[in-house]
Amino acid sequence: QAQLVESGGRSVQAGNSLRLSCAASGRTFSSYAMGWFRQAPGKEREFVGGISRTGNQHYADSVKGRFTISGDNAKNTVYLQMNSLKPEDTAVYYCAAATGWGVPLSPGGYTYWGQGTQVTVSS
Repeated sequence: QAQLVESGGRSVQAGNSLRLSCAASGRTFSSYAMGWFRQAPGKEREFVGGISRTGNQHYADSVKGRFTISGDNAKNTVYLQMNSLKPEDTAVYYCAAATGWGVPLSPGGYTYWGQGTQVTVSS
């Protein structure tokens, strides 16, 4: 079983960068595929990006080239580096862990979820 805690969300102006962290406990995050999702008010939770157990990464087209996922095994933490932020990136960001080998693109493919961290990007 894994417990996930996100941090790093805050309010920033468009064009700036943020790095979100997802600290895992209970099991090492390398035992899972890790995904990042976001949910804006009134919208469904959407896939942002993910990294498989073998290190393969996948990103939504809306963030490709701007967002990058990385991990620190020693800290058992996964990061989401977000550059060139836009107002449409405003949402609650969640990290999630999946037990399979691939990167699920839908929320239903994930077993464990963090509580979310708010990112607000102003123009």
